[in-house]
Amino acid sequence: MNPNPETVLKLAALTHAGLAAAGLMMWKASGLRAELKKLAPFPRRLFCTYYVFIALCVVGFGLGSWLLAPELAAGTTLARAVCWFLTAFWTIRLVAAAFVFDVRPYLTNGWWRLGYHATNVVFSALPFVYAWLALRVA
Repeated sequence: MNPNPETVLKLAALTHAGLAAAGLMMWKASGLRAELKKLAPFPRRLFCTYYVFIALCVVGFGLGSWLLAPELAAGTTLARAVCWFLTAFWTIRLVAAAFVFDVRPYLTNGWWRLGYHATNVVFSALPFVYAWLALRVA
């Protein structure tokens, strides 16, 4: 079986949209709004700025993977560099999910647990998708 790289990229793009949606749901699942109210204004704004920045990156990665699928699949030096960057980004995020964040206290119902496991599947798959694209010969 030889998957079509453009199709794989579009599927990856859809997972980015799912991650963005999960990021929005995290506010409710973790009671983040109440926790942020406890912070002084500067760290609260800093956190919100980082949160929005990361969300924009995830959305941008998804849009780029969807709209630029033919270019990324072409295997040019730039396409490979972008795919290697995305491999590194999602690998680091996977490591953070596994070893940095302890979300167990927030997994209070079946839906939150399902969402958590689904995001970890995505965090595990995306590094392989982009590494495969970076390594493949066009």
